[in-house]
This record gives sequence, structure tokens and C-alpha cells, in this order.
Amino acid sequence: MREPAWAGRLRWALTALAREPLLVLVAGAAGTGKSHLTQRLLEHPETRRAAARLHWAYGPAGHGTPPEELPEGDAPVLLVVEDVHRAAPEELARLRGLLARPRPGLAAVVTYRPEELAAPELPFGAPVDYPSGLTVLRHRVEPWTPEQVRQAASAALGAECCTPEAVDRLWRRSGGVAQVVLDLLAVVRDATPRRCTAAEVDAAGVPVRLAERALGRTAALAPEHRPVVWAAAVLGEPATGAELSAVAGLAPEQGRAALVAALAGAALAEVAEPGAEGDDACGYGGCGGSGRYGFAVPLAARAVHRALPGPVREELHGRAADVLAGRQPVPWPALAQHRRASGRVRPWLRAVEQAARQAADAGRHQEAIGLLERTLASPAVPPTARARLAPMLARSAVVGLRSDQTVEVLSQVVEDEALPAAVRGELRLDLGLLLCNQVGRGSQGWGELERAAAELRTGRPDLAARAMSALAMPYWPGATLATHLEWLAGAEEAAADSGEELVRTAVHVNRAGVALSYGDPRGWKLLADLPAEHADRRVRQHVARGLCNAADSAVWLGHYGRAERLLSDGLALCKKSGAPYTEQTGLGARLLLEWNNGRWAGLAARCEAFVTATADMPVIAADARMVLGLLSVAQGEWRRAASWLTEQTAPTTGHAAAPLAAASSGALVRMALVRQDVAQAAATARDAWDRLAEKGVWVWAADLAPWAVEALCHADDLHGARAMVDAYATGLDGLDAPCAHAGLDWARAVLAEADGEPARAVELYRAASTAFERMPRPYAQALTAEAAARCVLEAGDGPEAGEDAADPQGGDRAWAIAELTACAGRLSELGAMWDAARARSVLRAHQPLEERRPPGRPSYGAQLSPREQEVAELAGTGLTNKEIASTLHLSPRTVEQHVARAMRKLGTASRQELATARDDAEGTDTTGRP
Repeated sequence: MREPAWAGRLRWALTALAREPLLVLVAGAAGTGKSHLTQRLLEHPETRRAAARLHWAYGPAGHGTPPEELPEGDAPVLLVVEDVHRAAPEELARLRGLLARPRPGLAAVVTYRPEELAAPELPFGAPVDYPSGLTVLRHRVEPWTPEQVRQAASAALGAECCTPEAVDRLWRRSGGVAQVVLDLLAVVRDATPRRCTAAEVDAAGVPVRLAERALGRTAALAPEHRPVVWAAAVLGEPATGAELSAVAGLAPEQGRAALVAALAGAALAEVAEPGAEGDDACGYGGCGGSGRYGFAVPLAARAVHRALPGPVREELHGRAADVLAGRQPVPWPALAQHRRASGRVRPWLRAVEQAARQAADAGRHQEAIGLLERTLASPAVPPTARARLAPMLARSAVVGLRSDQTVEVLSQVVEDEALPAAVRGELRLDLGLLLCNQVGRGSQGWGELERAAAELRTGRPDLAARAMSALAMPYWPGATLATHLEWLAGAEEAAADSGEELVRTAVHVNRAGVALSYGDPRGWKLLADLPAEHADRRVRQHVARGLCNAADSAVWLGHYGRAERLLSDGLALCKKSGAPYTEQTGLGARLLLEWNNGRWAGLAARCEAFVTATADMPVIAADARMVLGLLSVAQGEWRRAASWLTEQTAPTTGHAAAPLAAASSGALVRMALVRQDVAQAAATARDAWDRLAEKGVWVWAADLAPWAVEALCHADDLHGARAMVDAYATGLDGLDAPCAHAGLDWARAVLAEADGEPARAVELYRAASTAFERMPRPYAQALTAEAAARCVLEAGDGPEAGEDAADPQGGDRAWAIAELTACAGRLSELGAMWDAARARSVLRAHQPLEERRPPGRPSYGAQLSPREQEVAELAGTGLTNKEIASTLHLSPRTVEQHVARAMRKLGTASRQELATARDDAEGTDTTGRP
């Protein structure tokens, strides 16, 4: 808690120079932290120097006895009186007397609860005849702000262990009252070993201290006054006096008397309107002017509500429903809740339908999903209502974010034979979309979509078009591109039969998406024709989906500038039209774009945050998981890379989108090659290539082809490598895919090198490097430029560059060394530590003789040698001696000796500590890591 402004003045009053007495009145509701404030004051070093410190508290936990007189003399005296609202009349009179005749050097602090004063705003029970020489200040201990609640949650649960939604829920439920926040956090800490979410805060219930206070204050009221408190508990939100009286079943005069009594007894308080500011927004008794009443701590309502007998509670909810039905606009979600609690089933379901429709129309799909899930889970819902509500849930779930309960509910409802066939087909369609797009059960989802298309084709061409349009998207494994195009043709035919613009737009979006996914240049024209400014929000949602899908395709094709613009427009339209699922897919594509165009600073942290935020949506999280794996490969953190790329939800598994599976497989092939596990590398390459060839979308081979060809060449399968390159070249003919064409040059260069054609290999590596530089794709550019330079140095033959070509004996070698030096620098700047170390090793092996160190071992003393630094870097990432040896072209025995010397010089006990210890020794981070 931040120190109040008057604390410094009080300490000044205790100095020998100060003569003016001071009184500070500290007001605060129960639990707001008054005692904590006074304890800090008493323990402050400056207040400890006071000549006398008198401290007592009233009430059950009180201590000390107020003196008849203060100590004589001129020395400063600190007087602290806590909970003066509990003082007896005679003690209040004694305090009034002390303050009416304050001695010089007195500094007094008096705390109280405004809501429990016998006489409002009179802490001493009656006015005090304060002398003119006494300075009197009043300080109100305000509830905590959301930021203070966040800080308390971090202190209790650990930094970043509480989601923003959980912090907001803590603040709202507690009213910001410090003690309630701390009590809730204590319950959450004991019950939640993982990250705290809003659901965990809800499950924490009502803290015992708060429940007993609320129930005790209610019980202290006369029996005829208690119903107004019960009414407030049932409503669960601030209400007018007239509304409380109506819900309580009291006549206006009776209700007014009961409300006044409840306010006087602090059972209720005048509370602020939502969003109010200033003194009326304090959230506890003593505020004024809002004309609305409720519990000072909102969570207290649950304790009172839970204590009500069932019949009484039902009657109160029934009257609450009648009151809310008269409001304009009608609060449908709250009305549905009260009707259900009062046992009125049909009115409840009508209110649910209205509330869900209103939320969905406003783009609040998660709100609609939650309401409909809870409703459909009830056995009290009859089949006719289920047939109306289930499609509403399905439609919101497809646009909103995934819920396991939604999938479970829809899976049960879709098998209900009592449902009309058209309803069942619509539910099956949306269930299939959920399974494919959000849950990651593509095979099951594909089957549901096929069944939906068949069920709906005759009677509902509009819905059949949606099902076939989804089946046309080629991202999912299993079907061929030709099959997807057949489904697209069927979708276009069904959309035309439907005669609906919305359906035609949805299919048009997917037609553009399919074209761009495999590099058909006509897709850009189709995309430009989308009606982004259409008046119908549902049409704009489809356009937003089209823009975000096109951005994702542009990333895979290598059109990064275009991808950036599409993402900007698509994400803005998602927010404007209310399409949270599509927005998340766009955010995932942005992470993939940042990986490709070299914006690696902080990228790992952004990906990890995205994976956490989308933990229950593996399809959406897949982009971030793959990027984390690729970053780990480049940084040499191979155990971490293997975890991201091969775990159950990794993008290489059978349910993964085809382009992610291909790129991730390329990274796994590369890792196997460095480990010299050629058999594993070749097997992974063949399996991934076969799946991609079956799909027939060759533009997705850019990150697989070079490593797959290299694996087959190392396995002495040059025939298989040539077949890969030939199929790749044929598949790319006529397609607009800069990245894939650069990948083709890269793969051809690998094959030329294996065929013993170094000059052609250099030419192709440089062509790929130039293409990657234009995109720009700096990591691939550096790798291909490095390969070209290495090829020159190993072969002693340079690139053919006409009259500018250098002579083979000197100029080409000088070019290659300069290029390799530049590549090592670029890789270090990116954060590709492992690649940079490999490039430096190649460079060192090919340095001119005159630039190499003279014979004899130089003495580095306690400092690491350059080679020891490289080895320490790589060992610290978790690479084995064999992997480091392969990277640096050394023997495993030599690596073992370097590791031992580095550990001895740096004083580390394990290999894992080497990288950190090395950086500490140098005083800077030289890894270039983001």
C-alpha cells in the first residue's frame, strides 16, 4: 500500500522543531487495510524516535487502555487509536476531551469504519470542540485499483501466474477491499497449482471472514427488515430502493424503512453506478448520490443468497424476474437466470434465446456460447427448444473461440433422432468446422462435414455450400488438391442454387483462399473482389476470414509485404465485425511472418505467450509452436526444438495443417543430418515428401525440399533426390510462389553439389540467396549465401560472373571468405547462434595461411580461447559432443577437451551453465539471442 501524503507531515509533527498538534482521521470500510497502515506507521524509524508512543485498539481484539491524561512535557507524543467506532460512550467522551485540549507535540491517528459509526460522519460520537491550533486531516483508505490487485496476485501466486481476466474478476468480486482480495488469493493458492484463471476465482467461493460479516450484519437487523437484504443478494447487482422493495415483497413504506435500517446496520451500502468516478465510486458505505444500493463487497451477496431457504429464494427470484422484465432495455441474460432459478422453464428458455441472439448479433460470441452451453446441458430443455438453441450455439462457436464443452454438447445433440433432418445437418456442419478448425481432430471433422454436405444438399443448398466450401480448403491432411477442387466446384454450384448473397460470399472467400494456397495467381483478383465494406456484419466476417487466410498463404508463398498489409486489414476487420477465432488465426500468421522476415527479437516470448493463450486450441497454437521449434534449432537448443516439433500437439503430427507439417519435418531432417543419423534423416524426408506429394500443393515444399534432397544424397540415393527435384519443379510450373522457387534453386544446388558440379551448385545457391534477399527472408538468405561461399572454398572454384569474375586462385577465394564472414555476422545478429558458430568454423578452416595463428599454442591463461568460446556456447545449449563436433568439424574427443577446459576456467559444475557463465565472464551477451 502506498504511503499517504499526510504520513510525512505526521512525522514532521513528531520532531522537536514542530509545535503544532496534528490529528489524522483515517476512515475505511472493513478489510481495506487501516490496521496495516497504522502498523507501518508505528514501525517507521522516524516515529520510533517519538518520546512516547501510545497505541490502543477497541473491540474484541483490542489492547491498551486510553489514558486520562497525556504525558506532561514538550516532547513529541504519537497517539494511535484503532477502530474507534467500537468505543463505548464514556471512552469517546474521554477522547473528545483529550483532543479538545491537545498538548504541544501531539500527533494523533484515529481509525474507524464509517459504515459502523453510531452517528454518521462523527467518529467520536459527537462533535469535538477542536481548538484553532490543532490541524485536523481526514484520509479515506480507498479500495485497491486493478493494478494493486494484480500486484497482490503476483506476490501471492508468482509473477504472471494470474491471467488478466482473473485479476479483473478478483477486483470486481472483492470491490477492491484488500482483505477480501488476500483471502481469495489464499484459497486460490491452495487449490490451484497451475495458472490462475477467472474460473479458479469463481470456484474459490466466499471467504469465511466476508461471509460471516455479511451474515452477521443481516442477522442483526429486525426480521421485518431482512428481506430487503435478501432481495439485494438475489439481484446480485446495484438496484434502486423501489426495485429492492418490489423484489423483497414489501410495500413502499415498509421497503423504505427496511432499506434505511440495512444501510444503518452496514448490511447494505449505497454503491456507485458501473463506471462512476469520484467520491461516489468508493464502493463502500459513506458514498452518496447514486440512488442504487447493494453490497459493498459484491461477493458478499453470494453468502447471503446461499443461506436463504429454497422456497424463499425461488419467490425472490420470481419477483426479481418480474422487476427486470419491466426494465428498458430488458437485461435478457439476467432475466433468464432469475426465471430459471424461480422454476419458470418456458419463460427461461425464451429469455435465453433472446439473450443469445442479442449477444451474437453484437459480436459477443463467447457470452452467447457460455449461456447456450449451460442451457443445453440441462435435461429440462425439451426437444423443440433444443432444436432452436443448438444451431445458435453451433453458429457462435464456429465464429468464436473453441470450448470443449461446446464440442461435447453438439456431439450429443447431433445424434438426437428427434431433431429435424435439416437441424441435424446444420449442427453436423458446425461440429465438423469446430473439430477441424479449432479442436484439431481433422479426420473426425472431415467425416462430419462430408455427412453434413450429403444431408443438406437437397433441402438446404445454402448450408450444403458451406460444408463443401470447408471441404475445399487444402490445409488438412488426407485429401488431394484435386479432391479439394472438386468440393469447391460443388460448393459454387450449391451457392448459386441458394440464391443468398451471404452464402455466395462465403464460397467466394474460400475460392480465393484455395487459389492462393497453391500459388494460383488468379487468387489475388478474387481476393480484391471481396466486399470489405458490406453493410451486413456476417458478410464482413467472411471477408475478414478471407483476408487473414490470404495473409497466411502470402507468408508461405513468400509475399511478405503483401502478407503484412493483408494482416493489418484482416485483423482490423475482425475486431470491427466480431470474429475472434479468425483474429486468433491472423495473430498466429503474424508470428510465422516475423520468423520468415527476420523479426526475431522477442519472438520466442511472443510465441510462448500465444501458446499459453491458445492452450486449448491446438490448431491455432500450431504456428507459434513451429516457430518456437525453428528458433530453437537455429539457436542450437535442440532438446527444446525436439519438444516443440515432436510432442503430441506438435505441427508434425497427423492432424497438423499440411504446410506446417512439411516445414517442421524439414527441421527434423536437418537435425538428424547434423547428428549424422542419415537413416533417420532419409526416412523422415521420404515420409514427409510422400505426404506432400499426395496432397499436391508444391508451394509448401520450400522448407522441406533442400533438407530432404540433402538427406537422400547423404543416403546415396541420388536417384530419389533427382526424382524429388523433378517433381518439385513440375509442380511449381506456372505458379506465383517466390519462396518455393527459391527453395527449388536451393534443392537443385544441393543435388548439383552431390553430383560433383560445384560451379553449378554455387550459381544455384547464389540465385536462391538473391531471391530470399528480395523477399526479404534473411535467415534463408544467409544459409544459402553461406553454402555458396563454402562450396567455393571447398572446390577452389568460384561463381561465373562474366568480366567481373575473380581469378580462381585468389579472387574467388577472397570473395568467399568475405561472404562467409558477412554470413556469420548476419546469423549472429538474427540470433542463430548455432548457425553462426558453424559458419565461423568453416571460415577458420579456410583462412589463408598468413592469417592463421603462428605455430605453437598461444597462452590464454584464465581466459577462454576462441575455440573454447564456441564450444562453450554450443555445449550450454544442450548439444552433445558429437553434435558439436559435426557443427565445428572437430573430433568428439577434441570437443570433450574444450568443454572440460571451459568448465574449469569458468568454474561451472555442469554443461548447462556454460553459456551463462561465459556471458557473465565477458560482461555482455554475445549470443545475439532475441
